[in-house]
Amino acid sequence: MSNGGPLFDAHGIRKSYDVPVLLGVDLEIRAGECHALIGENGAGKTTLVKIISGLTVASGGTMTLAGQPLRPTTRGEASARGIRTVMQEPTAVDTLTVGESIFIDALPHRWGWVDRDALARNARARLDDLGLRDVDPSQPVSSLGIGQRQMVEIAAAISRPCRLLILDEPTAALTDADAERLFAVLTRLQRDGTAVLYISHRLEEVRRLADRVTVLRGGTTVARQPTTTLSTDDMITLMVGRTVSATVARETPPGKTVALRVRHMRSAPAVRDVSFDLHWGEILGFAGLVGAGRTETMRAIYGADPPQAGDMFLGDDDTSTRFRSPRQAVAHGLAFLSEDRHQQGLLSHLSVRANMSLATLRRLAGTMGWVDQRAEHTATDRFIEQLGIKCASPTQPVERLSGGNQQKVLIARWLMGEPRILIFDEPTRGIDPGARAEVHRLLARLADAGSAILLVSSDLRELIALSDRIAVLSRGKSVDTFERQAFDATRIMTAAFSEHVGAGLRDGEAAN
Repeated sequence: MSNGGPLFDAHGIRKSYDVPVLLGVDLEIRAGECHALIGENGAGKTTLVKIISGLTVASGGTMTLAGQPLRPTTRGEASARGIRTVMQEPTAVDTLTVGESIFIDALPHRWGWVDRDALARNARARLDDLGLRDVDPSQPVSSLGIGQRQMVEIAAAISRPCRLLILDEPTAALTDADAERLFAVLTRLQRDGTAVLYISHRLEEVRRLADRVTVLRGGTTVARQPTTTLSTDDMITLMVGRTVSATVARETPPGKTVALRVRHMRSAPAVRDVSFDLHWGEILGFAGLVGAGRTETMRAIYGADPPQAGDMFLGDDDTSTRFRSPRQAVAHGLAFLSEDRHQQGLLSHLSVRANMSLATLRRLAGTMGWVDQRAEHTATDRFIEQLGIKCASPTQPVERLSGGNQQKVLIARWLMGEPRILIFDEPTRGIDPGARAEVHRLLARLADAGSAILLVSSDLRELIALSDRIAVLSRGKSVDTFERQAFDATRIMTAAFSEHVGAGLRDGEAAN
């Protein structure tokens, strides 16, 4: 569908946070082309999109748009150049109406007042283009379902002149019918010369829509080829790369006694049917694509989002248990390290000591209800030494620590409560290689000591290195479990794609 030469060029794009994320990415998109960007979780796709969209600035490299230098420092700057982006997670403000959300930066007006009639007409036309005839432009965004919100954001992106449209997992929350309407709109935009950068784990969509494919792996571009030259297996192989071997030696094999059984858990909309067994002394890894329901499954187990259906059994107890809150889970010996330590874990302005003791204050309290400071100091000092937490003192604000030391503070918080079942969701995200290796060794020691561990990671190498078994989720369902001797990166990734490749979306069913 390409109508001409390169519209967008990126060469040697680099970006570092705590650690390098992009090591040198090249990307070329032609006018009128649908260009797919694919890669494993953590390959750098989202970071690259943020750089193009002005949400963050590259540490190095160059970009051009229509032959002119491009280095947006805000989303508004990118938008002014004709770059529109729809991120995977809807960002529309709940209190706005649908029409206001679509035309937020170009509201029609008369004599200084918003022209509500014109707004309704214009919004109606955009909604009809996408088949959203049952959505009223005057209704609040908060009243929409996740799929409708996604479509409204797409409508907003294409409601103004657009030279490059970036779509990040656009069909993740859409039904088959909505996806087909979106594809028709993309075809029309391409005919008019708009370039589309399409990021998706749904390789069937990639093969159907994209003219060319760029593959990222480990923060670099490893392939850029016409889509017609690549099979689905070829794409997966390029994304995964070489076979990954285990690097962390376990001293003690996992036990045979079951610590936790989950059967047919459902927690709408992301968790549709998850079952597994976890044994004492075992690290059970969870693999899957973005939106597979891994984090949501862990939150359901922990009582943060109580499940709507399914059974959970602790140990050899045949009585089904569902925790209504995290407090109940903690009381039964569970701990949960969230994937987002800044928003859901740390109290950044408080000290290292306060953050570490937060989950065990009741245990540290004396008979009068006051915290026994001597006991608190003894416990926190012991874990600072055991975990090698590098801080000026226990009273130092935790926000001044490195990412790796912040993560170890959170781990110490839960270990102080002596849990038996630990849930670690992305435990090494955003920390440097040295701290990452320390966390790996700590998880192995905990399992060797008999703890049962559920490990979620977007890094397949990490799962293969640490896990005794790997359970794979695809679109909210348990699809396969691999024993250590059968670990193979390509097979695991193929299982992760299994609910996306070939079958497509079921009629009327929203993708998760």
